Amino acid sequence: MTKEIVALAGDGIGPEIMEAGLQVLAAVSDKLGFTYHITEKAFGGAGIDAEGHPLPQSTLAAAKEADAILLAAIGSPQYDNAPVRPEQGLLALRKELKLYANIRPVKIFDALKHLSPLKAERIAGVDFVVVRELTGGIYFGEHILEDRTARDINDYSYEEVERIVRKAFDIARGRRKRVTSIDKQNVLATSKLWRRVADEVAKDYPDVTLEHQLVDSAAMLMITNPAKFDVVVTENLFGDILSDESSVLSGTLGVMPSASHSAAGPSLYEPIHGSAPDIAGQGIANPISMILSVAMMLRDSFSELGAAEAIEAAVEKTLAQGILTRDLGGQAGTAQMTEAIINNL
Repeated sequence: MTKEIVALAGDGIGPEIMEAGLQVLAAVSDKLGFTYHITEKAFGGAGIDAEGHPLPQSTLAAAKEADAILLAAIGSPQYDNAPVRPEQGLLALRKELKLYANIRPVKIFDALKHLSPLKAERIAGVDFVVVRELTGGIYFGEHILEDRTARDINDYSYEEVERIVRKAFDIARGRRKRVTSIDKQNVLATSKLWRRVADEVAKDYPDVTLEHQLVDSAAMLMITNPAKFDVVVTENLFGDILSDESSVLSGTLGVMPSASHSAAGPSLYEPIHGSAPDIAGQGIANPISMILSVAMMLRDSFSELGAAEAIEAAVEKTLAQGILTRDLGGQAGTAQMTEAIINNL
């Protein structure tokens, strides 16, 4: 059965790395017999240019009907002071698709250990996933700003917590079967609920080990002993901070993919980096985050484990061969890196 994939190239280096990702998808599909159809739509700044809105109605309609969505990058300096910014399109898309779970894998490639700000022995064996609740918590609560006081409301329901914690346990079952739930239950009522729900969900996963960490302790351990983590799950605010902290471990954003999942509907896959307008159009952008986002899509949305593993192995082999883009300390361009990965499939 042909899978429908919507491609949102977006802005800056987005079109270049999207092209690279789709070339790798085509190559692995030819080898393994995966059939799909790509619909390319305007989004972000490109959506504003085309239809006056970062999330045009035609783009939203296509996304809702898709089996999965690939997003490259959005944002451009020309919209910095505009009444409507490209980033508003991403927030609207998350809301429309009810993308409640953000997944960020953190893996240190042997060939790139020297880029990490941490010592080699400290990052050895680092391979974990941050699972962030994306549609609840303080970001979506009431915000009250007065002249001399301010208040932000942090709300979570049992169902919201249970849904994201189950997602973490499901992911852990396919990995090393360890979940670290992060909260601030010694202070916050929402965290007391969070911990209680996590303990109750854990009873349904006797094969998975659950541990709890306070967020301040977890932030420290993510630097001092990051290899201890397997699957980390936490609320929106803590997840926002910790996922960015974890992204520093690799020393580069250029090799880090992400996924955002809904309860019933298409998932969104994208690099964690921005649109890098300063190098757009020069053919030097690192496409690996986009290519690994394609691998995540194949695994998570289509259960094409062989295809996903083939791409990931090809990326690792290419890096081990010393083929590196400029952000990684090499001289390879986007096309050369993409070609090398395809040759290693």
